Amino acid sequence: MDKQSQAEFLLEAMPYIEKYQNKILVIKYGGNAMLGDEFKLSVMRDLSILRTVGIKVVLVHGGGPEISQTMKRMGIEPKFIRGLRYTDEETAEVVRMVLAGKVNKSLVNMLDSFGARAVGLSGIDANMLLCAKESEELGFVGKIRRADPQLILDCLDKGYFPVVSSVGYDEEGNIYNVNADTAASALAGALKAESLILMTDIKGLMADKDDENSLMKKVYVSDIPSLIRDGVISGGMIPKVNCCKDAIRNGVKRVFITDGRVKHSILLELLSDEGLGTMFVKGD
Repeated sequence: MDKQSQAEFLLEAMPYIEKYQNKILVIKYGGNAMLGDEFKLSVMRDLSILRTVGIKVVLVHGGGPEISQTMKRMGIEPKFIRGLRYTDEETAEVVRMVLAGKVNKSLVNMLDSFGARAVGLSGIDANMLLCAKESEELGFVGKIRRADPQLILDCLDKGYFPVVSSVGYDEEGNIYNVNADTAASALAGALKAESLILMTDIKGLMADKDDENSLMKKVYVSDIPSLIRDGVISGGMIPKVNCCKDAIRNGVKRVFITDGRVKHSILLELLSDEGLGTMFVKGD
């Protein structure tokens, strides 16, 4: 960017910065969007910038590749059923160790290096994500029964940046592996967030999945059932889009699916007229 372009972007961004000031923004970050450490640092820098301009940012993360790598180093072979990780008690402990420990504290450390005053949390803390089994077949894969955002709100009120790992619990003390999209959607709804951004490894929702030039910039949640029937939304996009729908139905004003592989994708999505991925909104 030359100086002129930087100035123009800043002028374009100002109305959006004013709109989001003192509002809650939930970011889901994980999976294949979590590239190398250099790219993670770039994402964390962007999030710290949003916090600096007065936006209350909450980061919810997963870390599937790190879980698989750790399991293999421990001599445990990862097992997947229809694309979902089978989670027995031993795997659930690995999930807690990797997500609430290694990945969470790494992101907290990066954010703190930019002055963000980040604090690492998990869905177990303060009864944040109460779960039940999604199915017996999958083991301890969590279906969220209740999301309690009070600890996050307390952190935001004290000026901290909450970083939440997608691990849940049940009333018997069992640990659950929770899909990060699901966790972010539930927490965004409970927080009545202004927006939720799901960072992923695709550009967004395509009218034609084989044509990246067919990006759908705006989708009304009332159109989702017909888009599924027509095959526009299919496969792994169905649960992701349903998370978008659930968040909107629970009070989130806008949900974005955006390409986390693009540098500064969050800033481009939130603070520009054009946006980057697909925006989901309530209405007809």
